[in-house]
Amino acid sequence: MFVAVMEAGSFARAAERLRTSAGQASKLISRLEGELGVRLLNRTTRALAATEAGQAYFERVRVLLADFDALEEAVRNVSGTPKGRLRMTAPVSFGAAQLAPVLVEFARQFPQIELDVSFSDRVVSLVDEGFDAAIRIGSPADSSLIARRLCEARIVVCASEAYLRDHERPRRPTDLSSHNCIIDTNFREPGIWAFREPDGSDTLIEVAGRLRFSNAEVALTAAEAGLGIARAPSFIAGPRFRDGRLVPLLRESEADPLTIYALYPPGRHLAIKVRVFVDFLVAHYRSGPDWDKGW
Repeated sequence: MFVAVMEAGSFARAAERLRTSAGQASKLISRLEGELGVRLLNRTTRALAATEAGQAYFERVRVLLADFDALEEAVRNVSGTPKGRLRMTAPVSFGAAQLAPVLVEFARQFPQIELDVSFSDRVVSLVDEGFDAAIRIGSPADSSLIARRLCEARIVVCASEAYLRDHERPRRPTDLSSHNCIIDTNFREPGIWAFREPDGSDTLIEVAGRLRFSNAEVALTAAEAGLGIARAPSFIAGPRFRDGRLVPLLRESEADPLTIYALYPPGRHLAIKVRVFVDFLVAHYRSGPDWDKGW
């Protein structure tokens, strides 16, 4: 309960997670403090904060509990049957465009695993927020996590044929300065588009436009409507190229592709449900993603 309170930030949310009442949660923490002979939490009517001893205890006991849970699950699943609840998180656009059918197939093949999937572009803390695995695009910022490579996604620039009929097709990245560019604000630097020239040099182009969206699907929908030039990962743009809704541009100047990873926390006892899930993803993408084929 103490770990849940620290992770959730309140007795009420911790109690909800562990399916009990806030009053019972408070009593359990008080009992723990009595057994340890030290105050773990400073409580006020508005805030809850760990004491120095409480923070040190939390950091140590969280690791011990995680190892114990993993060991219990490994023993429970000694038969080799993956089971239990698996919480994972993935980016919104990738999840909706490409991951959903893979998850459905995984759920079909492993009926005793309960999938709990959160689609969010927020970079969550797997350990602090209780996730078993995550899909991340680009090099992981948290070096403490185990990363398994799945595949790559190209970052492509595109427009509709209707837009190109009314505007001169860009031949070089610098030509984008005279175009209305549709900005996807999910990129780290939305208004700076990176390119790799044929000679291997990198080029950063500052672009501008009247449309800004925090979603690549919406940005490409605007591009389909002839409202400008967009930039998006190929796992979203690829199907639109194949059916002619959009046209790829500046292909000879594409930036280096981004790698897509499956991440999970380290531990001496990796739960079988996590292992089979990550192995399933790796096997699915081993032959290369479909989104870069046929255009």
